[in-house]
Parts: sequence; structure tokens; C-alpha cells
Amino acid sequence: MTLIFFTTDIHGSEKCWVKFLNAAEFYKADVIIMGGDVTGKLIIPIIEHKNGTFTTSVFGNDYTLTTKEEVEDIKSKIRFSGYYPYVCSESEVEELEADKKKVDKLFDVLMVEELRRWLSMADGRVNKNVKIILSPGNDDRFVIDDVIKESERVIYPEEKVVEIDKDHEMISCCWANPTPWNSPREVSEDELGKKLETEFKRVDSYDNLICNFHVPPYKSNLDLAPKLDKNMRVKYVMGKPEFIPVGSKSLQKLMKTYEPKLGLHGHVHESAGEKRYGRTLCVNPGSEYGEGILKGYLIDLTKDGIKRYWRVDG
Repeated sequence: MTLIFFTTDIHGSEKCWVKFLNAAEFYKADVIIMGGDVTGKLIIPIIEHKNGTFTTSVFGNDYTLTTKEEVEDIKSKIRFSGYYPYVCSESEVEELEADKKKVDKLFDVLMVEELRRWLSMADGRVNKNVKIILSPGNDDRFVIDDVIKESERVIYPEEKVVEIDKDHEMISCCWANPTPWNSPREVSEDELGKKLETEFKRVDSYDNLICNFHVPPYKSNLDLAPKLDKNMRVKYVMGKPEFIPVGSKSLQKLMKTYEPKLGLHGHVHESAGEKRYGRTLCVNPGSEYGEGILKGYLIDLTKDGIKRYWRVDG
């Protein structure tokens, strides 16, 4: 029997990353899987002034810092919330505000630095017998892939078959069908279907196959997201947000065709739950990374089936 802990969509929250690593020991898991969208979305400048003080604005509050300890403390708070702290001078802030390309390059640098730091945490926190698997997601830039591949402790699962145990194999796909956000790893539905089909062709049997596919199937109830108007604002009906299915139609078809044992999905934070396609169990734990809550699924696998599964958060 193999116990998997699966979570996803932490979007740069160091608090959630630490909880992910700790989950191996806490739940006595044999394999822990992070399903994508791991990087942050915002840089928070901490401005160093000529008088030796530092200022920053975080969570709507302005801070003036006078010691290195205070700076390190605010950096930790920023990281825990999913952002990237960046200590810089007043002149550098002005340069960044005037040049979006510099901001873009800085994002790449910080993503790589912070992810390397995260990966280094694994050695001291996770038993060497536990498999750690980290996938990118559609929101993650391509600069992170080589960082994961460099790790001797963490497995990069894309474009290959990963052996989970002697009975189970896993295929992965970080791509998504089109979103309103024009994210780095999204393609047309037809192109996504081809990518997914390529992954299925990597294996000879589907009976004990695990599909680590970031996007959920269409109309699975794992893919319900708020509907947006032309100004990218949430549409409301009778005072409540209107939800629509945004998952992949290609994946829906392929899951019904191949019926793998398990589908691990994310992408849509608001749509946690389970869906069955014949013998296939698909799960989406959802995400509340902004609150520092790590949502996940524990799944007990045997050669003959899924013994049990349950949703957890902490």
C-alpha cells in the first residue's frame, strides 16, 4: 500500500510550502506531490534609504524598519503570503517603475532564487525514503523547470513516466486550455489534447495509472470558476458570483476513454472535490494559499484499487 499526499496551487506561499514538506512526516505519506502553480505573482520592494532606515508597504500597511532583524522579519511575512521581498535603493525603485522589462527580468531572478531556497529545505525536513514530486503549472514561468531538474532530492515529472511504486506509474501535464489571463503555459484546446494524448502514449497500461494533470476535466465540478465580464470583473446573479465550467474538454474525453486509476488536478481554486469517470477517481483539493491554508488529498493506493481517500487542510 502506498499513501500519497497531493496538493497544488500555492502560488509562492512559503507557509504552504513548509506545510507541504512537513506533510510527509505528519501524515506518514510515502509520496508527496505538488501539482503546479508554485511561484508567486508580486514583488514587494523594501526600500533602503540613505539614513539607514528601510520602508515598505505590505497588506495595506506602511512600515519603517530600523534594524536588520526587522527587515528579516518583514521578509518572512512577505514570503509566507506568496510574494517576493526585494531590498533595493530609492533610485532602483524609480528605474523599475519606468521599465517593465527590468521588472520582468527581476521576477525571473527572484523566482529562481526563492525556488532554489525552497528546494534546499527538503533535505532537512523530509525523510529520504519519501518521494517528493514538484510540477510546474500554467501560471509558472519556464525559468523554474531547470531549477527543479537540478535538484537531486525533488523529482521533475514532466514529459516522462514517474514510478510511484512497483505497481503505479504517473504521467504529468502542466499545460492548460486558454484562460482570461494569458498565462505562460496555456494552449488551444486542440493543442492541449495532443499534449495529453502524447502523455497517455508513454505507458502500456492504464489500470494503475496516475494522471498528474494540472487542469481538471470540463464539467467535472472540479472546474467551476467565477464568470468574468469584458472588464475582467466577476459577474453576479442575485447578489452571488456566477460560476462556469472552465476545464478541458479534451481531458474530459480522454479520461472517459482511457479510465486511468487516478487523476490529480488543480488550477481552479474554488472548485475542490471529487469526480468519477467509470473506474477513474479525479480530485481537486482547491486552494486557499492566501490564508496560509494548505488544502490536499490523502490517497491510499493498492494494486487492486484505491483503498480510501480523504480531503485534508491545515
